[in-house]
Amino acid sequence: MEREEIQEQALKATEGRRRCSVVLGTGVGKTLVGLLHIERNTNAMQNVLVVAPKKSIFQSWSDDAVKFGKQDILERITFSTYIGLPKRDPNAYDYVYLDECHSLLDSHRTFLDVYKGGILGLTGTPPKHRGSEKGIMVAQFCSVVYTFKADDAIENGIINDYQIIVHELQLNKCKGYQAVMKNRSFITSEYDNYVYWSRRIDVGSGNMHMLRVMRMKALMEYNTKEKYTKELMKSINTKCIVFANTQDQADKLCRYSYHSGNKSSEDNLLLFKEGKIKQLSCVLQLNEGINIPELRQGIIMHAYGNERKAAQRIGRLLRLNPNEKAIVHILCYMDTVDEKWVREALEGFDQEKILWRNYDLKLN
Repeated sequence: MEREEIQEQALKATEGRRRCSVVLGTGVGKTLVGLLHIERNTNAMQNVLVVAPKKSIFQSWSDDAVKFGKQDILERITFSTYIGLPKRDPNAYDYVYLDECHSLLDSHRTFLDVYKGGILGLTGTPPKHRGSEKGIMVAQFCSVVYTFKADDAIENGIINDYQIIVHELQLNKCKGYQAVMKNRSFITSEYDNYVYWSRRIDVGSGNMHMLRVMRMKALMEYNTKEKYTKELMKSINTKCIVFANTQDQADKLCRYSYHSGNKSSEDNLLLFKEGKIKQLSCVLQLNEGINIPELRQGIIMHAYGNERKAAQRIGRLLRLNPNEKAIVHILCYMDTVDEKWVREALEGFDQEKILWRNYDLKLN
């Protein structure tokens, strides 16, 4: 099935429905479907509101409108982030497009309960649990009527195939991790520090939410994944991107990095796109809206059990020729909550394409 056929199927599924969503995976043309929907309902849509989680997505709408000769549509579009949605006048718009509609929260009812017009939701990763806050919001305001996910696009030869390798690593038991607690610092091991936070969580000692955040923060700070990533990168000769946790970590992992704190970010990105450098580290900014030609491998340092972050990052690697295959490396601390996070993050992917390996700091 061709990309255009899928787009037509998605649009047909929305016919006669005032409020609904379509699920379209990487490479299918989610934004174009939104633009086509506006174009085909021109008379009823003089004032259109496009809502997205990030301002960078607004540029994707503008770029696609120019690319596909639909610039005139932009004159009728007002853009808003989800954070700004409750401040909008619900009576000012004929139609609302919820890009990444899985971002809906109960706080958006301030607008949606009053708004009387049509809604089209667009997403590649719908809420996993219907009973969750986001699941309830999507079901109530823009229920899904069409689904075509990334693996469907691979099967139809629209995007390239992938292989996910989960690198299981052991926490370091040698004393070398500097922990900070109650304004004092001391040297311990990654393993002992992780056990400390986990035991406090197990016995319910203190604010449970804060304890879980502190444990996650500690897992992000441990040096084992950084050391392993540097070794792994030595074995990769093709274009590779590294998704780090912090700007500092990104700068330590690669000579060239892309993040808001680096004044050379745009220059580095251009060098990476043009193939003049083979490795680039980044934090979050490359999740959406930016395509990298010939990007064949990627390293994801932490998954956090967030299937959307995983899907967005893996999606960066699904823009090769359909007959090629991308390799995704995900690092995971074995025998920790990190294993649970990775498994949850990868639930929506073809499990036969996921390989779990115990590397124990050795490249095999």
